[in-house]
Amino acid sequence: MPTKAKQSSSQLVRGFEPYKEKKGEEYMSEPMRAHFTGILNKWKLELMQEVDRTVHHMQDEAANFPDPADRASQEEEFSLELRARDRERKLIKKIDETLQLIEDNDYGWCDSCGVEIGIRRLEARPTATLCIDCKTLAEIKEKQIGS
Repeated sequence: MPTKAKQSSSQLVRGFEPYKEKKGEEYMSEPMRAHFTGILNKWKLELMQEVDRTVHHMQDEAANFPDPADRASQEEEFSLELRARDRERKLIKKIDETLQLIEDNDYGWCDSCGVEIGIRRLEARPTATLCIDCKTLAEIKEKQIGS
């Protein structure tokens, strides 16, 4: 049986305390929106720090190796880092769009069917725009089209 300290630390794996709903609290109330704004801003900050780290790494490690194999290895490493940063850049854009949805009070509702996405799903994927049912259907359709 997990100890209380272990349970607490497992809840902080992503760096936030899961939201505890108050009895009778309306979905996407002001405290809920503030909770998700905090999660998204922290995530965005971490991604931006990673971009800075990459820039500094590439500046510090850039060298013109005389050996073609060493040069190729460094170019491959830089290429992988840049691809990862490009994915993160797109994610930062999606985080900004999600923060705007929160500001507009449109956050937390499924784009497809309009039902509540759910707090736990949003904590797992704060940029989610579909409820679990619509996301599952979309993935099934994607598999059928892809095969």
